[in-house]
Amino acid sequence: MTALPGSDLILQRMMTLHPKVIDLTLDRVERLLAALGHPEARIPPAIHIAGTNGKGSTLAMIRAGLESGGAGVHAYTSPHLARFHERIRLAGTLIDEGELSAVLDRCLAANGTDPITFFEITTCAAFLAFCETPADWTLLEVGLGGRLDATNVVVPRLAVITPVDLDHQSFLGDTLAQIAGEKAGIVKRGVPVVVAPQPEEAMAVIEERAARLGAPVFAHGQHWHVSEERGRLVFQDENGLLDLPLPVLAGPHQITNAGTALAALRLLGQGDGACEAAVTRAEWPARMQRLDGRLAALAAPGELWLDGGHNPHAGRAVAATLARMSPRPVHLICGMLNTKDVAGFMAPLAPVVRDLTAVSIPGEANTLPASETAAHARAAGIPASTAADVEEAVRAIAARDPGARILICGSLYLAGHVLRLGG
Repeated sequence: MTALPGSDLILQRMMTLHPKVIDLTLDRVERLLAALGHPEARIPPAIHIAGTNGKGSTLAMIRAGLESGGAGVHAYTSPHLARFHERIRLAGTLIDEGELSAVLDRCLAANGTDPITFFEITTCAAFLAFCETPADWTLLEVGLGGRLDATNVVVPRLAVITPVDLDHQSFLGDTLAQIAGEKAGIVKRGVPVVVAPQPEEAMAVIEERAARLGAPVFAHGQHWHVSEERGRLVFQDENGLLDLPLPVLAGPHQITNAGTALAALRLLGQGDGACEAAVTRAEWPARMQRLDGRLAALAAPGELWLDGGHNPHAGRAVAATLARMSPRPVHLICGMLNTKDVAGFMAPLAPVVRDLTAVSIPGEANTLPASETAAHARAAGIPASTAADVEEAVRAIAARDPGARILICGSLYLAGHVLRLGG
């Protein structure tokens, strides 16, 4: 039996000592950061990104733009897909095993026996690594919400709010206004904020907080515009017009994410080269990603795709992407958590897919049983069956409909499982 790397052993110990994953408050993280000497105050200038959907893609585009000019960029994202190391990028490179083990150990020692969540202590580890590695920028993705998220202990150079929609209602509230209030919690006094397209009630909440704090707002539809025109991306703000290639990240929703990233880059003083790199060089796995590994070979001569979207907004984005692709019958393989709006995710997909094969997510305590996922699909008008696992589902679909397009979807946790399988 292969021994686990040191960081994996430490992460397992953290989960044992601190099993609670979500408990929104800043008290514990502020206490630990004080014990560590306030590393969050010594990181390179930060761009803080909140929102319901598009945070990761927008961050990936901003990072591609900044790095194109030679800047060193730290990045903190969550959750990871295949390995925890994906969450912490130091000056452009994923954190290595030795450094990750070292900062986790130091956080555990400083925290002692005090209660803290897994996300909080690993966020502190990221700040520790960021402050000790030279770089020019730090990109921080909010884990959940914003106002009480563990990342919300910095005063950034720029805040970014991607589209707000219903998700995590048990933690953030039942209305768009309540959820927007949590997301807008990252807005700081006098710090500019880029705002993506929003529902009217969400935008009103964001603008009210920004006005109260004297934070300049750079909002879609008012201060910047983005659209697809004749197979190109056209962006315009007060600095002029950009005519760029379409984003390399697939899907019409990436036009919005690209516009948000471009607005941020222009506010940071980046030029046209950085803006083009943002849309042409960004990499962000499990967002309408075409797979080409072992599982994809099982789908041949058909296509195998992967997406980690899991809420109604993501369902609409996936449906719009599928509708614009070359004609092929589309079959879904879907696994979801029992905390999600499954019906809201599936409803937009019903018109564009042939059927759905439901699976449970391996190793996830909160997985929705495959039988329940299938029942939700049928209620949405999608013929559905179940399979024991993803591989069985791919084989069965490929056997009965050779050449089809298969999309594995419903959860980032399922996406991570697929990538570890050799997607």
